[in-house]
Amino acid sequence: MSQLFPRAANPLAKASIIVGLLLLIAVVYTFNLIYKSPYVNSQNVVQEQPVPFSHNHHVKGLGIDCRYCHTSAETSSFAGIPPVKTCMTCHSQIWTNAKLLEPIRESYKTGKPIKWTKVHALPDYVYFNHSIHVQKGVACVTCHGPVGDMPLMWRNATLEMKWCLSCHRDPEKNIRPKEDVFKVDWQPEPGTDVDELHRSLMKRYHIKKLTDCYVCHR
Repeated sequence: MSQLFPRAANPLAKASIIVGLLLLIAVVYTFNLIYKSPYVNSQNVVQEQPVPFSHNHHVKGLGIDCRYCHTSAETSSFAGIPPVKTCMTCHSQIWTNAKLLEPIRESYKTGKPIKWTKVHALPDYVYFNHSIHVQKGVACVTCHGPVGDMPLMWRNATLEMKWCLSCHRDPEKNIRPKEDVFKVDWQPEPGTDVDELHRSLMKRYHIKKLTDCYVCHR
């Protein structure tokens, strides 16, 4: 019986397998890059808002405490988006005719809420309690980044599960005194043994390394 394939088919078949594997690896690698890119997770991407609110101006410039606007941050599972009446406590007196703030004034007059774009949005299958993190000494900037330096708000972290777990597995380095949680520029006092401070706070606040699935997926 005559040979069906020429001898040159053997190296061609091997080359085809190698090329196919390389293409598969390239596709998986590219997909992984896209999945981790700001295009998907919105990390470091400024979200367009109805009113361009500047945390840099209000927090760092004017020294307004986070809780003035995010009133439920210490007591609720969510920090809360401030109602326009909070804005108007100041802006009924200053910048009263600023065109930039017209959506705020219109909302205050009509009672129709402003549709803000949520920057730190989690999937519905993830349970996150804002207050418990505050009560355990996790600072605003730990998750939200240097908000005092943000002229417009962006997502500082990926909010991926591995990012959350990195803290849950080693929370010690992210703990500070509860009274300093809302200070965006907080630093330990000079001469402080930072490692000892973190260890003592872990004991004082009864912090455990919670990594079981049910902690966040209920």
